[in-house]
Amino acid sequence: MQSGFRTEYGCITATTKVLDDVITALDSKQVCIATFIDLANAFVSVDHSILLYKLSSIGLSSSSCDWFANYLTNRVQQLKVENIMSDPFIISKGVPQGSILGPTLFSIYINDIARAAGTSRIHLYADDTILYSVGSSPNTAASSLKLSFTSIEQFFDNLHLRIYTSKTKCILFSQKPVTQTPLTITCMNGMSLEYVKKYKYLGIWLDSSLSFNTHINNLQTKVKARLAFLFRNKASFTYATKCTLVKMTVLPILDYDDIIYRMAPNTALKKLDTIYRSAIRFATNAPFQTHHCDLYKMGWPSLHTRRLHHWFLFLYKTILGKTPLYLSSLLHAVHNTYYTRSSNLIKFSTPPTSTTFGRNAFRFAAVYDWNILQIP
Repeated sequence: MQSGFRTEYGCITATTKVLDDVITALDSKQVCIATFIDLANAFVSVDHSILLYKLSSIGLSSSSCDWFANYLTNRVQQLKVENIMSDPFIISKGVPQGSILGPTLFSIYINDIARAAGTSRIHLYADDTILYSVGSSPNTAASSLKLSFTSIEQFFDNLHLRIYTSKTKCILFSQKPVTQTPLTITCMNGMSLEYVKKYKYLGIWLDSSLSFNTHINNLQTKVKARLAFLFRNKASFTYATKCTLVKMTVLPILDYDDIIYRMAPNTALKKLDTIYRSAIRFATNAPFQTHHCDLYKMGWPSLHTRRLHHWFLFLYKTILGKTPLYLSSLLHAVHNTYYTRSSNLIKFSTPPTSTTFGRNAFRFAAVYDWNILQIP
């Protein structure tokens, strides 16, 4: 459940897995409480002796551990301002920032954290940790989460890592309004974790009902600011430069993790369509009155088309085993017991759902959309 700095893993796979778990829980008439754990100075707080012990425990030879000991110890840093250099400062802990080995060493350092999660589920992206629990009521979920959080906090404390309590937040995910206040989760320092209605997780604003309105409104504001700058200076750019600017500064924002927008309401998605068309008008010098159908004929596919392309590409990679096992294991192939004309097609068994909302879970949406493609 570590998706950071690993081949075929990433923010998209991590958010897809977490959302699949949450949606599946809500579909079964349960609630889910998630704690987004923020670590204070995680990478610079790694204890070298503990890290070397962890490296040894996963099978590295003594000579390899000696090499890492030499790599980690006796490092110094200095600060230079103009021509003035500070005295050397000896670094006694932490992994080298900006190094290739740094993220891998940190992942090894906290690799066995899942053992401390207990009955709750956990997912990590480097030092970004989400701990979540499911229950029939808010108190049931909070009770389970409280035990797991206490265990996780003790785990981090043993590693000399400190949880940033004021930045660690909780969200109660539910499809129906909840009148019952969940149990308070208290930290070792006596502070209680705050329950919030929304939280930014790996670049995606999640709200308690998973409507994605907050996220899309933030995207709209961010892209509008960039487009305003581009329109003010459009006379300085050639056509080729305008196209490049849109593809470099606007599309990455609109495309990031866009496969999750299948559950967003159309009213929210229309906001993205509007600013996307403004970007096309900037690049093509098309008049404001130009119909969006004519804009899309200029070689710029609609956002819906782009999302579909990214979605099916993601499904294809999952079927080929090019995504983490925690996603590919959700798809179960159907094996025909007798030969038919469609026997050479790959089909998957569709999991049951109780609500329309439940169909947004990856385990259902991926199977349903892929099987539709197999219909001759």
